[in-house]
Amino acid sequence: MAMQKAKEIVSGNAVVVFSKSFCPYCVRVKELLQQLGAKFIAVELDKESDGSQVQSALAEWTGQRTVPNVFIGEKHIGGCDSVTNLHRDGKLVPMLTDAGAIAATAGTTSA
Repeated sequence: MAMQKAKEIVSGNAVVVFSKSFCPYCVRVKELLQQLGAKFIAVELDKESDGSQVQSALAEWTGQRTVPNVFIGEKHIGGCDSVTNLHRDGKLVPMLTDAGAIAATAGTTSA
């Protein structure tokens, strides 16, 4: 059930951050997405009744057990380092735009 839940969440949203509310790396990724004006859903695994099962399912699915575990346009991106490196390289905004998470005119300048 946890794998099905994770896949349904990812397929139903342009950007998904599987997160834990107390994790500073998760906070950093969510703040970056907010600064870019991206629409995203954050699934706080420490607040979900089946969060540990979902985290285990994500590990099985993606090979990554740690959070944040980020998906853009149903594609697994990785964690905080992956997301910040994409942004540094100028690739994050185009990915978010392609996924429909930000309007084509928004986020063209970096903060």
